[in-house]
Amino acid sequence: MITIPWLILQETGSPAFAGLVAAISALPGLFISPIGGWLVDHIGRRSVSIGADLLSSLSVMAFPIVALTSDLSSLTILLIAVVGAIFDPAGYTARKTLLADVAKASEIKLDRLNGIHDGFMGLAWIIGPAVGAGLISTIGAVNSFWVSAALFIIAALAIAFLRVGNLGRDTRDLAEQRGEVSNRSIRVGFQVLWNDKLLRTITISILVLAAVYLPTETVVLPTYFEQLDNPAGLGIVISALAAGSTIGSFGYGWISTRLSRRTLVRMTLIGTAVSIIPMAFLPPLPLLATAAFFLGLSWGPFNPLISTLIQQRVPADQQGRVFGVQTAVFYAAPPLGMVISGLSVENVGVRTTYLFLAAILSTTAILALLTKSLRSKF
Repeated sequence: MITIPWLILQETGSPAFAGLVAAISALPGLFISPIGGWLVDHIGRRSVSIGADLLSSLSVMAFPIVALTSDLSSLTILLIAVVGAIFDPAGYTARKTLLADVAKASEIKLDRLNGIHDGFMGLAWIIGPAVGAGLISTIGAVNSFWVSAALFIIAALAIAFLRVGNLGRDTRDLAEQRGEVSNRSIRVGFQVLWNDKLLRTITISILVLAAVYLPTETVVLPTYFEQLDNPAGLGIVISALAAGSTIGSFGYGWISTRLSRRTLVRMTLIGTAVSIIPMAFLPPLPLLATAAFFLGLSWGPFNPLISTLIQQRVPADQQGRVFGVQTAVFYAAPPLGMVISGLSVENVGVRTTYLFLAAILSTTAILALLTKSLRSKF
């Protein structure tokens, strides 16, 4: 997040090119995620996770290696960034499916384990950029990539030493012993998500919510605080969002034992809508940061809840493909929302754009709550 944009600005001095690299780097996730999910179901969860991390490590090493052997041109930076982005979705999908194996081996409830996983993901999003900035200021942007490469290798080793089973392989073997034909098609991920009404409703809802929510962080709020010449204010609001989301994720395991999933989904959707409405009016910073915290807190439990639903409702030998398709959906929505939000901000202003986005998010939440699949028990 930090070192690649910094390196681009350092080497090329072009903010426009930095934005282009960020946009193009998102494309592999859209197209590769379903393939990564297929590989997870057919090659194995641990194998794909380890392989993806090792390949990601090599792609990260390419930055300092190329810098040492030749000049880092704009084209070289773009190519390395895109190649590196190819491997990340497969590794992410593999680890999502591995959580079910870890839960069984450790006898930890899936709800609690998914909450812990997403909570640490949230912490990483807070700590990682700070570490990246510190490395840039001490050893430089190019040398920072050696640290990233080492972290990928540590991640691969952690999974290599993980001693768990493979529920996907066990389920497939059991089906073959019964004489059943295992569906190995990549289309299974799309079919399962569409045919399961609950997962379909939640996935479509998150598609819209992500397309609306993420542009507020990347376009609307940065523009607002830039106009105020208050970068510290932007940092406070984004940190409040991240802190709320992290707490919500960590708390999911505890909340899930006290509330039904139907109630939790309702609270999440209502809380998200209620929190973003006051933010859209761009109140004074203390109120804006408070609303941002509650927005993150409301959204936090959603990701571990979705993971648990897939792990429990989808056959183990198909989970990789389902997670892969869902990851692709999440890659697809935000870029489109960012482009539209950027055009809207330029033409009608920040406040009008934010109010419009808040209205879409609130309407989506209400419509989702009215669907039969979210009103029934699950």
